[in-house]
Amino acid sequence: MGPAPAGTQLRAAAGEPEAMESALEDTGKEGKKESSKKHSVAGSIVKGLLQPVKLSRAELYKEPTSEELNHLRETESLFHSSLLRLQVEELLKEVRLSEKKRERIDAFLREVNQRIMRVPSTSETELTDQAWLPAGVRVPLHQVPYTVKGCFQFLPPAQVTVVGSYLLGTCIRPDINVDVALTMPREILRDKDGLNQRYFRKRALYLAHLAHHLAQDPLFGSVRFSYTSGCHLKPSLLLRPHGKDERLVTVRLHPCPPPDFFRPCRLLPSKNNVRSAWYRGQSAPGNDSPEPPTPHYNTWILQDIALESHVQFLSTMLGSALGLKDGVALLKVWLRQRELDKGLGGFSGFLVSMLVAFLVSTHKIHTTMSGYQVLRSVLQFLATTDLTCNGISLCLSSDPSLPALADFHQAFPVVFLDISGRLNLCADVTASTYHQVQHEARLSMVFLDSKADDGFQLLLMTPKPMIRAFDHILHLCPLSRLQAACHRLKLWPELQDHGGDYVSAALGPLTTLLEQGLGSRVHLLAHSRPPVSEWDISQDPPKHRDSGTLTLGLLLRPEGLTSVLELGPEADQPEAADFRQFWGSRSELRRFQDGAIREAVVWEAVSMSQKRLIPHQVVTHLLALHAGIPDTCVHYMGGLLDALIQGLKEKSSTGEEALAAVVRCYDDLSHLLWGLEGLPLTVSAVQGAHPVLRYTEVFPPTPVRPAYSFHEHLRERASLLPRPDKPCPAYVEPITVICHLEGSGQWPQDAEAIRRVRAAFQLRLAELFMQQHGLQCRATATHTDVLKNGFVFRICVAYQREPQILKEMRSPEGMISLRDTPASLRLEKDTRHLPLLTSALHGLQQQHPAFSGVARLAKRWVRAQLLGEGFTDESLDLVAAALFLHPEPFTPPSSPQVGFLRFLFLISTFDWKNNPLIVNLNSELTVEEQVEIRSGFLATRTQLPVMVIVTPHDRKSSIWTQDGPSPQILQQLVLLAAEALPVLEKQLMDPRGPGDIRTVFRPPLDMYDVLIRLSPRHIPRHRQAVDSPAASFCRGLLSEPGPSSLMPVLGYDPPQLYLAQLREAFGDLALFFYDQHGGEVIGVLWKPTSFQPQPFKASSTKGRMMVSQGGELVMVPNVEAILEDFAILGEGLVQAVEARSERWTV
Repeated sequence: MGPAPAGTQLRAAAGEPEAMESALEDTGKEGKKESSKKHSVAGSIVKGLLQPVKLSRAELYKEPTSEELNHLRETESLFHSSLLRLQVEELLKEVRLSEKKRERIDAFLREVNQRIMRVPSTSETELTDQAWLPAGVRVPLHQVPYTVKGCFQFLPPAQVTVVGSYLLGTCIRPDINVDVALTMPREILRDKDGLNQRYFRKRALYLAHLAHHLAQDPLFGSVRFSYTSGCHLKPSLLLRPHGKDERLVTVRLHPCPPPDFFRPCRLLPSKNNVRSAWYRGQSAPGNDSPEPPTPHYNTWILQDIALESHVQFLSTMLGSALGLKDGVALLKVWLRQRELDKGLGGFSGFLVSMLVAFLVSTHKIHTTMSGYQVLRSVLQFLATTDLTCNGISLCLSSDPSLPALADFHQAFPVVFLDISGRLNLCADVTASTYHQVQHEARLSMVFLDSKADDGFQLLLMTPKPMIRAFDHILHLCPLSRLQAACHRLKLWPELQDHGGDYVSAALGPLTTLLEQGLGSRVHLLAHSRPPVSEWDISQDPPKHRDSGTLTLGLLLRPEGLTSVLELGPEADQPEAADFRQFWGSRSELRRFQDGAIREAVVWEAVSMSQKRLIPHQVVTHLLALHAGIPDTCVHYMGGLLDALIQGLKEKSSTGEEALAAVVRCYDDLSHLLWGLEGLPLTVSAVQGAHPVLRYTEVFPPTPVRPAYSFHEHLRERASLLPRPDKPCPAYVEPITVICHLEGSGQWPQDAEAIRRVRAAFQLRLAELFMQQHGLQCRATATHTDVLKNGFVFRICVAYQREPQILKEMRSPEGMISLRDTPASLRLEKDTRHLPLLTSALHGLQQQHPAFSGVARLAKRWVRAQLLGEGFTDESLDLVAAALFLHPEPFTPPSSPQVGFLRFLFLISTFDWKNNPLIVNLNSELTVEEQVEIRSGFLATRTQLPVMVIVTPHDRKSSIWTQDGPSPQILQQLVLLAAEALPVLEKQLMDPRGPGDIRTVFRPPLDMYDVLIRLSPRHIPRHRQAVDSPAASFCRGLLSEPGPSSLMPVLGYDPPQLYLAQLREAFGDLALFFYDQHGGEVIGVLWKPTSFQPQPFKASSTKGRMMVSQGGELVMVPNVEAILEDFAILGEGLVQAVEARSERWTV
């Protein structure tokens, strides 16, 4: 007997220590897989935890060898620590190509060479006569315009050369690409082939003929076309082996001219090689006007010419210096994790190789440096050098015929010249991309210099997809709109230069336009690069509009974000006309308080959530005005999750204003409290201790004005009561405030006497508030409820020495010792730690306005998964705070959306078993103290809770997670976060629209054994549900706020009261899960131990029945009676009890 094997992670009873290992197995890894390990119970709690290595005395004191001493000296001088050295070495082992695979690739390359040289020649034909091409292959180039002069003939290549990173030994796994240059014979090229795309047409036809013959060879499993670095004029041919080696390697064939074939002076950035008359089908504008230069077109020809010279140069510079090659490999990993190296204009591995060579030539890198030092040096150079203003050159020649750097700066946004002095290696890199590289380099240097223990993990192992790195994302779709934008922006010369690629032509001007308009609102604007597509040789090449979507990422600047005013020049200034032209109809004249009359743009935004989305208004207005792109083509992903934390009547606000109103009311109350006259002792401190006062209450309270007719009156206490014939009244939660009184010798030294004195103070507080300020109060022995401006504050009097008195233990001999007791710990947490935490997080909200939205979204999601009971408010607030205090490798979030994505990533990837989450509030912990905390954590791991969160005021015990979560609950949250993150990111990155954004907030109910359906009539927070009902019951509130003389019903939530009864009655048999924000379902999971037969005992008959097993009387759960009890206990509240008997057996 017992649960069916398909049980869930949560089956084990909460708090069973032996389940800790299985529940936390592999929590530090992303992308977890379901396996039987997760269901097994480990034999020992320490299994799987990091343990210190034990050495014998002889081994411990053995003299180090000379090799070990050299190794230690290198580690000290070349790395931060021995751990970092080990991590770097391990990573390099992972990404390097093994010798065995290299031999197989070399053998394949020899075969490829032989096949290429055996391809037959063709007779000479006109470039426009392509009838000779076989039916199964298409020319991999858009031939627009089609008419072009010249002839083509295929002859086998004069030379086949391996170029690129494979030859240099700097290629990295998992995608091994080998670039092969095919030098076309001089006989098939003509002097003027550099004009009007003739060379590129011949190059494409050369590849097409090769593709047809190689595709018939059984050696190749796949023969496909692609674009070289995304450039539409330069296709390449991809060859992959047949059979089991198909994923071993991709060989990319690049036809190129003989090195000295084209005259270099014809390919300078100021020269034109695409005639307007040919390209546009018309004569050049004006007989005397010069042809526009074609710098990108010229560069693409130069790139082909320089293929071999570049690999020879890199081979000379990198040589046999293993440290330099390791550095290049690490830089490639760094770029790949940040998605900076792919597509047209990406900062490729080739570029960083040349950058390393440049730094070696300028003596900023030495050949003896380690890979880590090379990485640091290059990142330092990138962080401090702006190649958009001050270009660099590898050329050492002083030839006066060479163009100056200034000439290249006129033609290209980023300048880095090769050894010839004629080719700009960064020609395709946009200014936005380079600024993104710079930004990432600066961030990386900051946390490398901090010497953090997890620097390696953050730098090289943490992926930074665009959706998680930027606060707001917008998609421009369809891309065909950019063609019209090019015409609107008058980008004919750019289109001519880019061979009709309107996406690349429009990208630079559009990003410049948006950067100018967004101004101080954004720290960085970045764009995705069109992905490098592949297609079958029998298909036409993909059109420009088929390269997916153009995605822009905005990294917001919080201090400039919330301004609704764009202030322009004074009306009589000459700049005013430019301002009006830039902003169009949005610009208007306004008179300001200082008397000045200025041009200005005012955006419509009242609430904080609307102000965060002002960039959306700016972007749509400017794109429509200047580029003719309508707002229907701009899919802006910035505030899609806001709806989940919006109140019922606050459709335009995410609650920041309501929270601020409560805080202002609390400030007023604290002033009144400080000024009360007639208290025997003066107030020494007033501190908030409620999520509202740290801006993290999911749904902030609103001023309450109850309708008296909806309630029963308790006149002697001036209070209201729920009426049985009415729906449950609105939920009103009192806001806890701790009031510390000064110390005095008159305070008693006995715990019970202190409680009585505190009760007297509570009564006195109520009297004084009513007498002096006319506030409605209700006093009890533990607190005083005060009704002010529609909010109810619960004031709790505290005495600072009370926790210490509760710790005092008297021995039989009369000796007094101090020992923590549950009562003292609870009191200390409520009166000391909680106010300190609330104050610190309140300060964090002032620094980072997005903190409130992130913490509230995080809590909304956890509770929506029915796991809210396992996590305290404070623990989730601290996890959210960690995203702002320790954002590496990101910057602190400036929007709730990106903060929530990072919350899911942190929950799903953090190694909860082997690391504490250190939340350094107010930066009070030094690096040394953090190291000490980690050491202490490992030493006492088995005594600590499963989830450890450390703050400056709680360095050892993790008080906010002492009572939960259990290992099973934490593991379930980790799994849910790991599943939700890719789903949500995919939705937000979908240019067609995100679909139903609430999907990830809906809980998986199929894992529960029993579902208890509740009646919405008695769910006071029904309207807060993830899927908010269209209509619900009246909750007895008047729509117009105003003064109330009666205390409303406080903390009345029937589902929570019902849950407490269920846990008290059946907590030994089952676990209960519920979403306190309007949930209509309680999920029930049987504990595995509850179905095990128990020996008959009169004291354990509750919920069990007696059966005979093997001739013995045993007790087993009486499930039918238990389910009936569920319904009886919740009579009026419970609609139905749904048993899923297929999930368990008795």
